[in-house]
Amino acid sequence: MASGKIIALSGGVGGAKLCLGLHQICEPEELYFITNTGDDFLYLGFYISPDVDTLVYTLAGINSTETGWGRADETWKTHNVLGELGADNWFKLGDKDLALHLHRSKALRNGETLTSITQDIANRFHLKANVLPMSDQMIQTIIDTNKGLLSFQEYFVKQASAPKIESISFKSKNPEPSAEVTEILTDPDLKGIVICPSNPYLSIDPILSIKKIRQSITESKRPRIAVSPIIDGQSVKGPTKKIMEELGLKVNVLTIAEHYKNCIDGIVIDHLDQGYAGEIESMGIHVKLSEIMMNNDDDKKRVAEDVINFIDQIS
Repeated sequence: MASGKIIALSGGVGGAKLCLGLHQICEPEELYFITNTGDDFLYLGFYISPDVDTLVYTLAGINSTETGWGRADETWKTHNVLGELGADNWFKLGDKDLALHLHRSKALRNGETLTSITQDIANRFHLKANVLPMSDQMIQTIIDTNKGLLSFQEYFVKQASAPKIESISFKSKNPEPSAEVTEILTDPDLKGIVICPSNPYLSIDPILSIKKIRQSITESKRPRIAVSPIIDGQSVKGPTKKIMEELGLKVNVLTIAEHYKNCIDGIVIDHLDQGYAGEIESMGIHVKLSEIMMNNDDDKKRVAEDVINFIDQIS
């Protein structure tokens, strides 16, 4: 296994794939996954943290590979009864998943932090890696669309990403990183920082919207590596291509490199995009070619190995 403390910034399904690969090749105790909470929201009285839960379920090997979210072997009795009662149940909560939301919501009401609750949940699933919500404060991703202002879940789930995006913003009364996130970002034993191939605009930008996190990454002297969420002009996962087009951006890896320019030293792109390597390198960003589509666990491990080797190469 590779040694040295690694930070990875991750959203949900796409980022969790690389996180699982890193979990396979690195010492789990030395992994620090800073996870997007811009998707978090209150629903039916419960505090839902979709990206955090997706990452925990994936690392624990209990995620649903059929849906890409939630738990495997799930049942839907509560959801179905809510529908019978006329409840607004557009956001599907499985019975096992609901139990976690009950537990977290009660702990939050008792004054525990989202970070401490998340680490307790990770421990109960026997994870040794550090899963760190980006903040203990509520930070909401707000989508300005042709249908008006929508919260992330209203846009992504209720509206199935159909409205046209005009702009994206992040709303918070106190956008501060947790003490645990601040500590690892300044740890002298840090080996490198990885930006997972999550949606840059909906999953990574919420993390980077926290000024202290962005500043720490921008000023870090450790290698900072991004993995492209775009392959040959197509999204690896989710609506990234659609969002880029609606924001008037060219859908290619050069746009991704420019987006992260001040936060990375290198970017991993697919062999299909090697034609952009020269332009990216002219921006002062190192390029590593790889096969970055992760369809199975072997792919995830291979891409993670390429990322760690890239960090070693730049160090």
